[in-house]
Amino acid sequence: MPITGFYKLYFSKNKTYVKQLKNLLGFVPGNLSLYRNAFRHKSAATNVRKGVKNSNERLEFLGDAVLGSVVAEVLFKLYPYEDEGFLTELRSKIVNRANLNQLARKMGFEQLVEYDARMVGSTRQGSLLGDAFEALIGAVYLDKGYEFTKSFLINHIIKSHIDIHTLEQTETNFKSKLIEWCQRHGKDISFDLVENKEGESNKLFSIHAIIDGEVMGLGKEFSKKNAEKLAAEKACEVLGI
Repeated sequence: MPITGFYKLYFSKNKTYVKQLKNLLGFVPGNLSLYRNAFRHKSAATNVRKGVKNSNERLEFLGDAVLGSVVAEVLFKLYPYEDEGFLTELRSKIVNRANLNQLARKMGFEQLVEYDARMVGSTRQGSLLGDAFEALIGAVYLDKGYEFTKSFLINHIIKSHIDIHTLEQTETNFKSKLIEWCQRHGKDISFDLVENKEGESNKLFSIHAIIDGEVMGLGKEFSKKNAEKLAAEKACEVLGI
């Protein structure tokens, strides 16, 4: 272990927190402020400058991209003869919020996440741990770099906690779940095609999942069917379904 890591683990004023992270991650973190932010929900955040809070939302955005990239590469190599649709659906099963919530709970994130207790019972609480998981990946990436993060995800997360072949056989139809939920609660639902942003490929489908006139999810994929699935997944996440 490098000298700085040894010092942080046994002699720094933050040694208790460092040990918690070491037990969770399997390595001694460098920039502790990144990890504190990763576990801080916006409900517990404070303003650091006008309009900007020290929450995990920006790290969540970054971690989502890194996680998606690593999982995509793992699946690409694991299933050399499957098509894009199969790979997209299986990736979605791995990185969907319900799966990440379960994974984060299993790993003990509940002991570290900061949030306002008034959130308990709200729909947003349903994605709390999954959001923190993605934010953590963003923190590891900024602290250690892409190759380290990739190795961490593959060896410490995917191989240890995710049974890809079992997930392959699991049916996760978010569109059906969302439609059934809307029917039970008497709500109107539609999946609307919207214009892509400037610079995006004209082959990319952008779909809004709209419930009672409100956009609840956005999906972007190179097939309309998969874009609708992603939009439905986002809507299920927001609604806590």
